Amino acid sequence: MSRRCQLTGRGVQTGNNVSHAHNKTRRRFLPNLQKMSLFSESLGRSIRLRLSADAIRTVEHKGGLDAFLLDAPTDDLEPKVQKLKKQVKKAIGKVAA
Repeated sequence: MSRRCQLTGRGVQTGNNVSHAHNKTRRRFLPNLQKMSLFSESLGRSIRLRLSADAIRTVEHKGGLDAFLLDAPTDDLEPKVQKLKKQVKKAIGKVAA
């Protein structure tokens, strides 16, 4: 499993450790990933995703998983989440009709 947020795509970044003597060695900055279950109101079930702490805050700010998915560009999402977005759109379309 890659170290990448399934909603925002945030992944590993690289940089330098810099010592007092100004020696530089390469290092990795890992994202703060959490396994979390989010409830989809339109689907009526919870979905388990691996999210960064930033994505969790963004989902809460937008008003839930469904609102986040409908607002997010499809190209930025993982294939699994793209399918989920399509299911949410379909479920909301059925309710509206």
